[in-house]
Amino acid sequence: MANRNKILVPSARDELDKLKARVMKEQGYNVDINNPNDVKYEIADELSIPLNKGYNGKLTSEQAGKIGGPIGGNMVKEMIKMAQEQMMRK
Repeated sequence: MANRNKILVPSARDELDKLKARVMKEQGYNVDINNPNDVKYEIADELSIPLNKGYNGKLTSEQAGKIGGPIGGNMVKEMIKMAQEQMMRK
């Protein structure tokens, strides 16, 4: 499944992927550093949501949110924590 997320700075994709891998590993997921997006399949399996590689057009918005929410939510929490630490140093 192609990553269609648009990020403001395209050259930051690799660092965002590293952040995703680190954050999700800290959450206890088995993350392949070379394919951090694959963690979504582990989450979907935990939730008994039928996510497959390729077309998933039959998933509901709710199901997709249950898969992506923990990933994005934990990444945002980590970025906020990093920003707070950076502000405290200044």
